Amino acid sequence: MSAADISGAGYYLDTAGPAPASPVLKGGVEGSVCIIGGGFAGLNTALGLSERGVRDVVVLEAEVAGYGASGRNGGFVFGGFSRGEDALLRELGAPRAKALYDGTTEAVDLIRQRITRHAIACDDTHAGIIWANWFKDPEVLRNRQRLLADHYGQDWRWMPQETLRSQIQTHRYHDGLFEPDAFHFHPLKYARGIARVAQEQGVSLFARSPATALVRDGAGWRVITPQGQVSARHVVLACGGYLAGLHRRVDAGVLPIATYVMVTEPLHARMQDALTTQAAVYDTRFAFDYYRPLPDTRLLWGGRISVVDRSAGAVRRLLYRDMLKVFPQLEGVRIDYAWSGLMSYARHQMPQVGRVEDGLWLAQAFGGHGVAPTTFAGEIIASAIAHEDPRWREFSDYGLVSALKPAGFLGAQLGYWWAEFKDAWKDRMERR
Repeated sequence: MSAADISGAGYYLDTAGPAPASPVLKGGVEGSVCIIGGGFAGLNTALGLSERGVRDVVVLEAEVAGYGASGRNGGFVFGGFSRGEDALLRELGAPRAKALYDGTTEAVDLIRQRITRHAIACDDTHAGIIWANWFKDPEVLRNRQRLLADHYGQDWRWMPQETLRSQIQTHRYHDGLFEPDAFHFHPLKYARGIARVAQEQGVSLFARSPATALVRDGAGWRVITPQGQVSARHVVLACGGYLAGLHRRVDAGVLPIATYVMVTEPLHARMQDALTTQAAVYDTRFAFDYYRPLPDTRLLWGGRISVVDRSAGAVRRLLYRDMLKVFPQLEGVRIDYAWSGLMSYARHQMPQVGRVEDGLWLAQAFGGHGVAPTTFAGEIIASAIAHEDPRWREFSDYGLVSALKPAGFLGAQLGYWWAEFKDAWKDRMERR
């Protein structure tokens, strides 16, 4: 393994092509809606508004479209939230839980439609996603399979051990579940694609224009940037883990948490030593690995969460060891890219979506499970602003609870370590 060519989120940047041209905001602009944050949540809201006929939509991005978690994530596109389906049933009851879950699976379909309709070249690979059992006990799979079928109308297919091991060349896993309607893609290409489409439909996207202040202005709002300002009736805060410091209660509601990703050198025929499937994979531990084959025969590998945003070299060392636990046959493979990124977590593990006060909207805390839920949130908020659609109230049980910073960071890390310890202990007991 060589330490050469380790660089930020370079793989996605190196392969995404040019970003859509976006000027810096200079001077004053009037808009109907100003969206702060050019990631999936903000871009989907902007596109949803333009598709509903709302004009004069402005997006302010501190860097460039897709800079944060939206352009750094693992690229898994599937339904659900970070909050488990069993918890949603207990807390909301079957009809409300299913309605929220259905919103995310409908978002998966919408992402597919937008890729096709707008010819977004994003390496979308429609081969499903495998949930591989790290443990011998099959009940965790059976229980979730029954729950999804009985309460959510989802058909996750059983993969017996021999089938699983014919596709994933490791003895680390036992049985698995296959989600056929899920897929994976290049997230930065997709983010730039929907940014382009939004611009073509009249959305004004300003890059390198961080919002530095948010103030009431009569019945609307004024958003200040270093070289300009936007006046708008509605403002949407969609900053994720890259908090803008514009609203104390909004920023207090989330913890920015780091997660890690690396990408190998092209494996060519050696990929068959690890994977004979194009499906993406993640496992049943709380502290799970996730990985997927890339079109140029590289393997993308992600995992771990931490309050520490580590260097690329440290990420590479951690994830390389994790990869060899599953695929020892890949020892010596060069790691060309490694990076970390910040995602936003709420204490209740659900997105915070809805109205904060009159004309001020929020979409954050997608907790590392955001590709489909951000699309769902964008549709919800766009429909609320354009048509006074009240569906955003379905998220009201999961509001702006304090993340208890700075103690929340310690609590989150201790919680992760405790879950990691329980996984390791269960694994050790099974091996005995």
